[in-house]
Amino acid sequence: MFFGANRAISNARTKMTDSTPEFKREPIPLPSKPGKVLLHSCCAPCSGEVMEAMLASGIEYTIFFYNPNIHPEKEYLLRKEENIRFAEKHNVPFIDADYDTDNWFERAKGMENEPERGIRCTMCFDMRFERTALYAHEHGFPVISSSLGISRWKDMNQINDCGVRAAAKYPDMLYWEYNWRKKGGSARMIEISKRENFYQQEYCGCVYSLRDTNKHRRESGRERIAMGVQFYGKNHETLTPEGEGK
Repeated sequence: MFFGANRAISNARTKMTDSTPEFKREPIPLPSKPGKVLLHSCCAPCSGEVMEAMLASGIEYTIFFYNPNIHPEKEYLLRKEENIRFAEKHNVPFIDADYDTDNWFERAKGMENEPERGIRCTMCFDMRFERTALYAHEHGFPVISSSLGISRWKDMNQINDCGVRAAAKYPDMLYWEYNWRKKGGSARMIEISKRENFYQQEYCGCVYSLRDTNKHRRESGRERIAMGVQFYGKNHETLTPEGEGK
């Protein structure tokens, strides 16, 4: 499903202000292949800096939201709506792909107790990038990339390996391995999240991440995660987009 710039989204947050500190961006070096980029987005906080950096460099791109790993559905919808809202603000095309959770759980069988950054995460990245690459192939995008790598809680090499593997299935397709963390990208990710009052998720996304995060909280004497409560710029504590240091 495609969403353009006229979709109205209601939310209960304070009025947004464009108060991100001014800075001069250097143009991002374009990938070797010309043409449009299909950007897989995991969430608005991780995508904010990536999106604005690409726009500032004049790169034409479309957001592809395919994240069947995010559970429960309430959390999935919160994250998706934030991403749609930000895409509309910048008039960036947004593709809402299927939420095929049954497929994700089937592929995760036997990996339920694997640690973060382990083989379950590799499977999850593979699944999301495979769908991204398929859509790119079917709709004429020669380049794919993802916002996943900007998070310092993720293994960038693991993500890039999965992206390259997915793109390699199609002739003349490239996975763009740009390091979005460098030149202050990670810090601006937080600045933009505060400016936009993005929903502040507190775990990576899957039920196993939620389980392990709540276990860590319980052992630390903290309360369980309350979904739909934390927003950047509105709470005393500022977590990273994945909260608990995965």
